[in-house]
Amino acid sequence: MDKNAVVNALRQRQPCLGSWVQVGHAAVAEMLARAGFAWLGIDAEHGEVVEQDYGNLFRAMRGYGTVPLVRVRENAVLPIRRALDLGAGGIIVPLVETADQAACAVAAARYPPEGVRGFAFQRANAWGVDFDAYVAAANHETAVVVMIESKAAVENIDAILAVAGVDGVFVGPYDLSGSYGIPGRTDAPVIADACRRVADACSRAGKSAGQHLVKPTADTVRTALEQGFTFLALGMDTVFLTEGAAAVRELAGSFLPAGPK
Repeated sequence: MDKNAVVNALRQRQPCLGSWVQVGHAAVAEMLARAGFAWLGIDAEHGEVVEQDYGNLFRAMRGYGTVPLVRVRENAVLPIRRALDLGAGGIIVPLVETADQAACAVAAARYPPEGVRGFAFQRANAWGVDFDAYVAAANHETAVVVMIESKAAVENIDAILAVAGVDGVFVGPYDLSGSYGIPGRTDAPVIADACRRVADACSRAGKSAGQHLVKPTADTVRTALEQGFTFLALGMDTVFLTEGAAAVRELAGSFLPAGPK
C-alpha cells in the first residue's frame, strides 16, 4: 500500500489543501487532480456520485499525487467499507456528534482487531495480488476525518477528538449555521466562535482541524490558517464551473449593447 501523504499531514497538523468533487465524472476528478490539490473529497453525501463511480474517479486521479477521500453518505459500516475497498485513501464521515459515533466510524475503517472492516480481494489490494501488504498497512495508512456540523458536535468536540483513530475533524459551515438557526449565514459571529472552539480543541488534542471554504478568498484562507485550520477544502467542482461560466458570460456581455443579452 502506498504511503498516504494526507494521513501524514493530518497527523503532523501540516497544511493540506484539497477540494470537493460533486460531479460524478472521471474527467472532473482528473482536471482537479492535475491542478495540484493534495486531496479530493468525493462527495457521496451531497453530490451526484454513487459507489459505482468510485473506481473510475480514483483511476483518473492516479499519477498526480492526489489522494482520493470519500465523504460517505452516512456513518455506517458498509458505505465506509465500500469506499475503502474501491481504493479511497480515507473517509470523511458526516453528522458526527458524539464520541461513540466517532468510534463507530473508526471501527468501520479498521481491520480487526482494531475494527470491524471485512477482508476481501478488492480493488484497493489489486484484487488480491497485494492482499498481505495492503492488510498490513491499511489501518495505519487510512485517514479518518469526522465532520463537525452541529451545535451538539461543537459541545462534544473534546470527547470526539479523544477517540483513538480520529485523525482530524472537518467543519461543515452550512450545516453548522443551520444547527444554530441561521442557515447560510456562515460569517455570523456565533459560527466564527464555534469554528474557533473547534480549532482550539484540535490544538489541545494535537489533531488537525479542517474547514470547507466554499468560496475562498485571500482573506478567508488567511483567517482559516491563522486560526489553526490546516486541512482546507477550497471550493468545489460545481462552484468552479458555475462561477467561471457566469464570470466569462458577464465579461463578454459587457461589450454588448444594452438590452437582452
